[in-house]
Amino acid sequence: MSHAQSYDYIIVGAGSAGCVLAHRLSADPKVSVLLLEAGGWDRDPMIHIPLGWGKILTERRHDWMYFCEPEANVGGRSVECARGKVIGGSSSTNAMAYVRGNRGDYDRWAENGLDGWSYDEILPYFLKQESWGGAPSKYRGTSGPLSTQHCRYQDPLIEAFAEASVTAGYPQTEDYNGAEQEGFSRLQMTIANGRRSSTASAYLRPALKRSNLTVLTHAMAKTVTMEGKRATGVVLDHKGTEKTIRANREVLLSGGVINTPQLLMLSGIGAPGELVTQGIETRVALPAVGKNLQDHVSVILMYRRREPGPFLKNMRADRIGLDFAKTYLTGKGFSADVPGGVVAFLKSDETRPLPDIQLLFTAAPLAAWPYFKPFK
Repeated sequence: MSHAQSYDYIIVGAGSAGCVLAHRLSADPKVSVLLLEAGGWDRDPMIHIPLGWGKILTERRHDWMYFCEPEANVGGRSVECARGKVIGGSSSTNAMAYVRGNRGDYDRWAENGLDGWSYDEILPYFLKQESWGGAPSKYRGTSGPLSTQHCRYQDPLIEAFAEASVTAGYPQTEDYNGAEQEGFSRLQMTIANGRRSSTASAYLRPALKRSNLTVLTHAMAKTVTMEGKRATGVVLDHKGTEKTIRANREVLLSGGVINTPQLLMLSGIGAPGELVTQGIETRVALPAVGKNLQDHVSVILMYRRREPGPFLKNMRADRIGLDFAKTYLTGKGFSADVPGGVVAFLKSDETRPLPDIQLLFTAAPLAAWPYFKPFK
């Protein structure tokens, strides 16, 4: 690729949003699209085998290796902040749990001036996105590229937990992505035919045959070039070589919640007082860039079960290795799902308008390794 090469659209980041953008924009054969990704292709089998998510998480494969600043409220620890660095981004490395935002969240955005983002306005895009494997509903799509289904993992402990929530009098919901989010429900997954359904597999891969779409991996964007206040291209590092590529129409940043504001600030877009401390000239003064990131923290409670369950049985080394191969080749087997089960969205205080607590009951620890009998 030469320095002088240009494209109509340059998309920075081939993650959950970038793969969708590449698919949609390249559908017009009259335009050229360049998709940049700092990571590599999603060829790791552990990405595609649902049960392989455990290794992706614990080994932090295909991850940016970010940690938050030391936090006094967690004993001064720096908590990891997992972000996917691979084609598909975090949709290739996450737990495959499918959870939309609450209706009230989107309506609040619209009430505060974000036009076009009320729940009723974005619901058609949710419908267009998914192919839902559960009961038909006006809230669920049936012909979209992203496959969604209920978690099919079977374990008596999961059923007991679900029954206990009923006995305790907690609300129940058939579909937390449907009419009502609040309550206990079966977890929903982005899995199709026993394999992860990521934006890479659902959106990007079908578009790769288009001659007007170019994908460049191991390409790290360094700055956005500008003429006045208009973005005109990207300076990037591709395998140790610096390149400047021009965008004839638009530069679209989809690097995620950390990398996108970082790239904006490196390009001189942000709070002037912070940019000057790094020797960066302010091109556009936007004090909110890099501020107000909100993420939910999780607290894990683990208990030893009285009787071994199916997870322990199937994690024996002579079994799980063969099952991984079976799932990768056929999409069937124990590894074709994750040991998730029940999810709940509840209110910590009944006076709250929306649920503010999420419970997730799983039938296995996150850090689990194959074992040889009689050792566990």
